[in-house]
Amino acid sequence: MPQPSSVPHFVLYEEATQDVELLSLHVETIPSRSSMHDWSIRPHAHPDHHQILLLAAGGGTCWSEGEVRDLTPGTILTMPAMTVHAFRFQPGSDGHVATVSLSCLQAMLAEDPRLGASFEGRGGCYDLGAHGPAAAELFRSLQQEFIWSAPGRRSALAAYLQLLLVTIARQHDHAQPTSDVRRRDAEIVARFRHQVERSFQRQPPLPDYAREAGVTTGRLNAACRAVTGRSALMLVHDRLIIEAKRALLYTDRTVGEIARMLGFADPAYFNRFFRRHTGTTPGAFRCEMGTIDPPPG
Repeated sequence: MPQPSSVPHFVLYEEATQDVELLSLHVETIPSRSSMHDWSIRPHAHPDHHQILLLAAGGGTCWSEGEVRDLTPGTILTMPAMTVHAFRFQPGSDGHVATVSLSCLQAMLAEDPRLGASFEGRGGCYDLGAHGPAAAELFRSLQQEFIWSAPGRRSALAAYLQLLLVTIARQHDHAQPTSDVRRRDAEIVARFRHQVERSFQRQPPLPDYAREAGVTTGRLNAACRAVTGRSALMLVHDRLIIEAKRALLYTDRTVGEIARMLGFADPAYFNRFFRRHTGTTPGAFRCEMGTIDPPPG
């Protein structure tokens, strides 16, 4: 079983970063890789790449930082960079996986940041329902362009990928009320989450976040509660806890080093903060969760 310090980081599973061309985009079928590994992909992370997975046939399970997701035909999954995850597929499963660099996705989100909402936090998992066949056809077209070397290939790849992002974003927003207030709340929270990702380790005060988002602290809190059910400060704390857990499980840093990395001047205060949010100390969490192999099937 892998120890916390040995969880591998790949651009593509079992292809170390230095052995792979630094791709902006890679597209492949699920069986092309998983069938070589007995349909089981062990815990790993992609340091500079997001992933999109569409299951077209078969089934499986995804483990992602303590969360278990069942995969059925028509499921589309977004996996943010640096998220440690593992898969076990039913033999014969089919579908596609796109691995997208951070810089590539950021460029595509420049005109419409809402398309990246499903890559926040731990990512998303959506049942496409009647939209599944259309998404599968988009993925097939994306893979075909990836394989070909034809005029306009780069433009075609960008177009198909953007259509996939639109499909996911619409599914992400499908259950949300469509009022103008709700849309405005969602936009505020999306900007806030982006700010948190950039600066949570510095722990700036909440008014700084609100000022950067162009709203008052009260308005920011109201939007966060309306969209997520949690206050703005709770969301910041959630992000700190996620990063603390990652560091405890997947690095050799001491608790004191992790505390300083996350902006805590006093390791004792970090210990109290972690225990208040998780019910256990950082050291105990590391001992209890020292392995992350998926359970036997």
